[in-house]
Amino acid sequence: MTKVDILAFGVHPDDVELGCSGTIIASVQQGKKVAIVDLTQGELGTRGTVETRYKEAADAARIMGVDWRENLKMEDGFFQINEANIRKVITAIRKYQPEIILCNALEDRHPDHGRSSQLVEEAAFMSGLRKIETSLDGVAQDAWRPKYVFHYIQDRYLKPDFVFDISAHMQQKIAAVQAYTTQFYTTQTADDEPQTYISTPDFLETVKARALMLGKRIGVRYAEGYLTKKMVGVTDFNSFVQETT
Repeated sequence: MTKVDILAFGVHPDDVELGCSGTIIASVQQGKKVAIVDLTQGELGTRGTVETRYKEAADAARIMGVDWRENLKMEDGFFQINEANIRKVITAIRKYQPEIILCNALEDRHPDHGRSSQLVEEAAFMSGLRKIETSLDGVAQDAWRPKYVFHYIQDRYLKPDFVFDISAHMQQKIAAVQAYTTQFYTTQTADDEPQTYISTPDFLETVKARALMLGKRIGVRYAEGYLTKKMVGVTDFNSFVQETT
């Protein structure tokens, strides 16, 4: 068991980087422990290979400063919300025992995103049921339920329930995204593979623009947005971000 504060799930390697890496970077720098779990190997991606995605994911993890990242090797594009996959996610949750889970958007352009979101949310609840038995390396795991499951915003605009200030970490976020040199535009982007929706320079500009727009809503430079089905409580008004203008 490796106890963390935050466990971030992405159905594809690079989902976490695009959706919540600014939050992860900020949290790591605040002293929090963070782990990442990718559900699939992104094997259906037009560009790159499974092998390059593993290298890119490891490079991005180092940029973000996380200590643990693993892949559950579900089937990209065809994974189902079934007992076998729910148990895989439960095992990961019980392994890391997070207080907070970050996961894919509730619904999005890519159908895997919404389906992954539902899978992780169901597993997060069922992970707290002690009569569901799981083991890791032959050792029985204790039941564990995180306090919150937050869904990051991806391609489609969804009105966030709250936003996280990442102003000091935007440059590092973009560096983590660009670690996927086969997927996104960089000076190293291969010219012999087909262009995709995400491989053009304009796509990264939309990532920055989204963060600018969400930051503007709370009077900061950049922010990432989240949705939650569970009400978030406040115990200290001083934790609110103050507008600077």
